[in-house]
Amino acid sequence: MNVVYEKKTEKKLNEAIESLTEHLKENGFGVLWQLNFKDKLNEKGLDFENNYVVLEVCNPKKAKEVLEKNSHVGYVLPCKMIVREENDQTHMGMTRPEALIGLYNEPGLTDLAEEVEEILKKSIDLAL
Repeated sequence: MNVVYEKKTEKKLNEAIESLTEHLKENGFGVLWQLNFKDKLNEKGLDFENNYVVLEVCNPKKAKEVLEKNSHVGYVLPCKMIVREENDQTHMGMTRPEALIGLYNEPGLTDLAEEVEEILKKSIDLAL
């Protein structure tokens, strides 16, 4: 099972982030936090060439549902999404929630993870 879902887009980095954020919001998810590894590593004196932006996203209702079923799932929340540049190409993707929840081997969580994953995939696809 592939743990990553990723798509290429013709959009530039900031345009891709704005589009993804907008489509996440339309689907009930908000961006809680954002970090560009390029900026942070350069700030620490380490050369890192490409922009690599991590977005932590959350749907509060879904998070509450999952945490009430198994509090250990909090170790993989919020969902991480990536917008990155490589070889003058922008990519948008995520670690698949279904793959992460599968680590807990708890059937009651799988349906919720599948639902969240479909919403996040849809947001990425619409943001392209």
